[in-house]
Amino acid sequence: MVENSISRAIGAGPAGLRKIGGLAAKAKKRAESDPLGPFSEPVRRWFEASFEGPTQAQVGGWEAISGGANALICAPTGSGKTLASFLWGIDRLVRAGEDGRRPLGTGVRLVYVSPLKALSYDIERNLRAPLRGIGAEIAVGLRTGDTPQKERRAMAKTPPDILITTPESLYLMLSSSVREILATTRSEEHTSE
Repeated sequence: MVENSISRAIGAGPAGLRKIGGLAAKAKKRAESDPLGPFSEPVRRWFEASFEGPTQAQVGGWEAISGGANALICAPTGSGKTLASFLWGIDRLVRAGEDGRRPLGTGVRLVYVSPLKALSYDIERNLRAPLRGIGAEIAVGLRTGDTPQKERRAMAKTPPDILITTPESLYLMLSSSVREILATTRSEEHTSE
């Protein structure tokens, strides 16, 4: 299943071939459909007002993610990988909050693990535009080695809906009593940039 997700996320190259690790194979034909179709109306409306259209990385990523599969999105910098991974999670949070199944503000639902502390800050800043544009009252928390003790205590008391962290900070959280705020997590995102 992961292999199928990877090939969908990578997409077809020249002449209908896809290359993975130096191996080439014929790309499977996909029925043309609206890549924004699985998203809620507020998310679709924001995306269409903000971008000309989705990138190939986003189309492949959303197809895999919305189908419940794992996805590895390999694409150049600036091709929308972060939005490809986050937008589905944001959409799920918006829907769960709207229908009352899982009100926002009741625990961490999405964890983004970034290998670099500086990248974590960029990710948090780049999330502001979609959240503001969608009109979602989704709380985002950032936990790194530089997070002051006062903010750590506040996060333990009132967990964010989305947590952006580093591997080291996640390990420390999992090995302490604050791990309870992660018990409600439904999705996790990783990056290797």
